[in-house]
Amino acid sequence: MKSNSLIDFSLHLADNALILGQRNAEWCGHGPVLEQDIAITNISLDLIGQARSLYQYAAQLKADGSTEDSLAYLRTEREFRNCLLVEQPNGDWAQTMLRQFLFSSYQYYLYQYLQNNKEETLAAIAEKSLKEVSYHLRWSSEWIVRLGDGTEESHSRMLKALEELWRYTGELFITAPYENDLGIAISSLKDDWSKKVNIVFEEATLKTPENVFMQTGGKTGMHTEHLGFMLTELQYIQRVYPGCEW
Repeated sequence: MKSNSLIDFSLHLADNALILGQRNAEWCGHGPVLEQDIAITNISLDLIGQARSLYQYAAQLKADGSTEDSLAYLRTEREFRNCLLVEQPNGDWAQTMLRQFLFSSYQYYLYQYLQNNKEETLAAIAEKSLKEVSYHLRWSSEWIVRLGDGTEESHSRMLKALEELWRYTGELFITAPYENDLGIAISSLKDDWSKKVNIVFEEATLKTPENVFMQTGGKTGMHTEHLGFMLTELQYIQRVYPGCEW
């Protein structure tokens, strides 16, 4: 049903934002310098804010008593619809920056596309979020250039990050069943995304990897082992003290 597909798509968007926000929050107090520690923490807050809006929308669509909290804290990893890229470990600063750049580039063109969606609430969330994502993209792009075209050490770390993360980018543009039902032309975003990535990589003296086998499954609930461990921490309080309030 279309309504179920809209719920799944909304959860997919919300899960992407929540999981990346949670990953970035792990840097709080551990950033390389104070200014960047604050910057990535603010990006984490932006993403969690996006997740809240989308979970509220999904709960409204479900109309079964679900809330933003129950959708975030009471689902298992097989029920999460986030792409594999956002659940990957932080690694070093280079890996975190590359993950942010690759996803923010995708999110930027996705929200541009969705702000014209006929579902008014979804379009409004996309329009509001786009302003935040524009900053995320600019900030992470600057770091890709700084590290890629920096020292021998920083360049080497960017190459290692590419080797770790590039395999998860193909999934971004594979149409999930719920996207197909809604007529979401997700594959149409790939050209713009690739152009943006190539422009930044060229300035950063990095080459786009070729002939890489792409990992898939996150958008339909098949995840890497990393998500389960993350959810164990994220959901701990609600699991131990169900329904607690303070």
